[in-house]
Amino acid sequence: MRLDIKMEKAILVGVNTDKAVQDFNESMSELNALSETAGAQPVLEVIQNMDKVHPATYIGKGKLEELSTAVEEFEPDLIIFNSELSPSQNRNLSEVLEARVIDRTQLILDIFAQRARSKEGKLQVQLAQLEYMLPRLGGQGVELSRLGGGIGTRGPGETKLETDRRHIRREIREIKKRLEQVVRHRAIYRERRKQNQAFQIALIGYTNAGKSTLFNLLANADTHEENKLFATLDPLSRKCVLPSGFETIITDTVGFIKDLPTSLIASFRSTLEEVKEADFLLHIVDSSHPNHAEHEKTVKKLLSDLDMDQIPRMTVYNKEDLLTEDFVADRTDPFVLMSAVKKEDKKVLSEIEKEVKHLLKPYSMMISSDDGKVLAQLKNESMLTKLEFVEENESYIAEGYISADHPLAGKI
Repeated sequence: MRLDIKMEKAILVGVNTDKAVQDFNESMSELNALSETAGAQPVLEVIQNMDKVHPATYIGKGKLEELSTAVEEFEPDLIIFNSELSPSQNRNLSEVLEARVIDRTQLILDIFAQRARSKEGKLQVQLAQLEYMLPRLGGQGVELSRLGGGIGTRGPGETKLETDRRHIRREIREIKKRLEQVVRHRAIYRERRKQNQAFQIALIGYTNAGKSTLFNLLANADTHEENKLFATLDPLSRKCVLPSGFETIITDTVGFIKDLPTSLIASFRSTLEEVKEADFLLHIVDSSHPNHAEHEKTVKKLLSDLDMDQIPRMTVYNKEDLLTEDFVADRTDPFVLMSAVKKEDKKVLSEIEKEVKHLLKPYSMMISSDDGKVLAQLKNESMLTKLEFVEENESYIAEGYISADHPLAGKI
C-alpha cells in the first residue's frame, strides 16, 4: 500500500436479494479486500436481506435509520455500498448520512486512479471517472466540498467534478482525443511486433491470482508484485524464452473481477487490445481460493462478452502449495498445477511449449550451408527442435514448428 494514503474508516453496506448466501458472503469479502486496497479500514458491515433493493435509498427505511445511528457511533469517513447506486439513490443517501457515500464501482475506479502508472492508464482512469460521475453531479458537489477529498474522489479531482456538465463533457472530449493519439502510438508498436513474427502470450485471470508474480518468473521482469487487488493496471510486455529457445512476447494485464461493468473494463482499451492480439492466453487461477471455480467462470464469461473466448488458452492453477483436498481442476482447457513463489518456471514453460506446438505448423527441411539468411530466420522466428549438419552435401537438416502465416511457411 502506498504510504501517502491515510487509512479512512469505512462502513460497508450490502443487500442480499437472492438466496445464494455463499455468493453474497464472497461478494462482501471482496468488498472488504477492495476497501483495504483503496486505503480504507472497514469498521462495520451492515447487511440486509430483501427481495429487491429499495429504489430510492437502496436499503429499507428501518435499516437506513440503523445505519444513521451506526454513523454517529463509529464516525466513519465514508460508507461503501456493495452495488452500483443510481444517481438518485446516492443523492438521497448523502442527504441523510453524515459521511461520504460511494458504491462498489466508484471504489474500484479509485483503486484504478491510485494504481495507473502510464500516461494512457491515467487518461483512461480520468475518462472512466468523469463518465461515471457526469450523471451523478447533482447533489454531490456540496458533499465533495465539505468532506475535502478521499476515497472515491481521486483522479480528475474535486474541482473538476464540481464544475458544470458542459465543462465535464468538454474534458471528456479532450481526453478521448489524447487517448486516440496514445492508442495509435501503441498500435504501431503492436504492428511492429506482428511484422517481426513474434508469438504473443497474454496472462489473464481474476484479480490477485498471481499473474504479476508468474510474469516476473517467466520473463525475468520486475513488475509490481503486491498482495492487493488490481496491483497491475497497465499492460506490460517482455520477452519470454521457451525451453527450445523459441522467443515469445508475454504480456501482463489487469485482473478481472465479478460484477465489474463491462463498460468499465472496455475503457481500458490498452489491456484489451493486448489480449485481443494474443496468439495464446494463460489463464492464471488462485487454486487455494475457496471460490476459485466461480472466479474461473467470471473470467471465461468476460472473455466471451468481449469476443475473446476463441483465442487458445491454458489454465495455470497457481499456489499449488496451499491446495486443500477439496480442489478439483476444470478440465475444459489444458492445465498445469504450480507454485509461482517456488519459482517452478521450467515446469510451466515446458507445458506452455507443449501447447504452443499444437498452434504451429511442423516442418522438416534441408538448407544449404551458405543460405545463412533462412537459417537465421528459422533460429529466430520458429521453434527449432533439431539442426543437424550433413557433411556429404554440406547442408543442414532443420526440424521444428513455425507459424502457418509466416513467409517461410509457404516455402517449406
